[in-house]
Amino acid sequence: MRRMSVTLVAAIAGAGTCAMVVVVSAARSAPQQAAQGKPQTEITFRITGEPGALPRYAVPEFIPLSPDPDTAAAAKLVAQVLWNDLAFEREFSLIPRDTYASIPRARSMADVPFERWRELDADALVIGTIQKEGDQFRVAVRLFSVRDRQSAFGREYRGAAATPRFFSHSIADEIHQTQVNLRGVARTKLAFVSDRDGERIKAMFGDRAVKEIYISDYDGENQHRLTTGRGLNLTPAWSPDGRSLAYTSYRRGYGDIFISNIYQGTIPDNPTRGRGESFLPAWSPDGTKLAFTSDRDGNPEIYVINRDGSGLMRLTSHPAIDVTPTWSPSGMQIAFTSDRTGSPQIYVISADGTGVLRRMTREPYCDRPTWSPPPFNEIAYASRGGGGIDVKILDVVTLAVRQLTFGEGISESPAFAPNGRHVAFSSTRSGRAQIYLIDREGKNLTQVTRAGNNTMPDWSR
Repeated sequence: MRRMSVTLVAAIAGAGTCAMVVVVSAARSAPQQAAQGKPQTEITFRITGEPGALPRYAVPEFIPLSPDPDTAAAAKLVAQVLWNDLAFEREFSLIPRDTYASIPRARSMADVPFERWRELDADALVIGTIQKEGDQFRVAVRLFSVRDRQSAFGREYRGAAATPRFFSHSIADEIHQTQVNLRGVARTKLAFVSDRDGERIKAMFGDRAVKEIYISDYDGENQHRLTTGRGLNLTPAWSPDGRSLAYTSYRRGYGDIFISNIYQGTIPDNPTRGRGESFLPAWSPDGTKLAFTSDRDGNPEIYVINRDGSGLMRLTSHPAIDVTPTWSPSGMQIAFTSDRTGSPQIYVISADGTGVLRRMTREPYCDRPTWSPPPFNEIAYASRGGGGIDVKILDVVTLAVRQLTFGEGISESPAFAPNGRHVAFSSTRSGRAQIYLIDREGKNLTQVTRAGNNTMPDWSR
């Protein structure tokens, strides 16, 4: 753990928002919708597939209702991104888009060739239109049952023409919610640390790469830089409402915690106010508190503080090094890493400092615990053994362990998706450190960054 602490200290040594208006629109057959032009309700039934099989979805290009090139390009992009978003959760079987060429393109919601889509064995068909209105797009979408030609879902959206992918993400999340009662992640964000800009800084550990906080969509698109301090900015943590990021910064020459209120454009808050070194912030589930590590009393311990910097409480008190706190979904417990028994292991303690300290792992080396959101009750963590570092998941109740990665590079810093079904982590399996996504069962690995070194991901709620 002393080695872990040195490594940790050495490592630590302008997002916009898309305003969108959603017009809820009633479930009628396609001809009725077109003829009457009346709004639709959100859902009347769930589209199913053959017994024992996932429903088969087709998502052709949206219909451009404006003749300009921007609308035509957006019609293709929105459909492709929506296909990817729906495929990501694997609740539906997505029919490959290269098989759509033989199907005549619909010109409106009223002339959908359902018979031809039935030939492709489609159960569900997503049909959308897109129209340019000044600097905005107006998007209408319907989810049809191919068998009976009824609309199970309908929406209309208006939003900035500059961000057409956001339409896809919104539609995907709402289809998942209405069809399978699943909270999708298409509208969520990733935050991570990157040195991609190639800048260098003179630091106490020598000439080091500048590390800044970046934000992207969940799929790695729209990557942009949040911090601009040309220093070391690390360990980003999303607030529960997804509007703020807490992180560790060495902008003043020592580690301290700052909060960027992303959509307000204000100066970052500094709740820890430079007393000792403070790092590794973790938000409470209600967003009112931060747990963090600090040496302000001489030894790295776990503390809890209110968001505004008041109410400081020391949670641990031990000669060992206690780091990397993470809150349980109830806010009643905090897991953290400690070397109090020799090697770094994961422990759980009550968030008010009372109760019995519970040791959760018994491995050669464990670090960076991250508690899952409901409905799961699991902790993901990095485990060193056999010369490598891998990501594992621990069942909090049974203590059963499930391994997600298997010795391909160094895999660490796991972060759960807000629905608990996926994990983001950093890995050197491709050479440089990059951010990857993987299912909680250890399947469907996806790489989402490629420029520079990218580490310490966190997934917005």
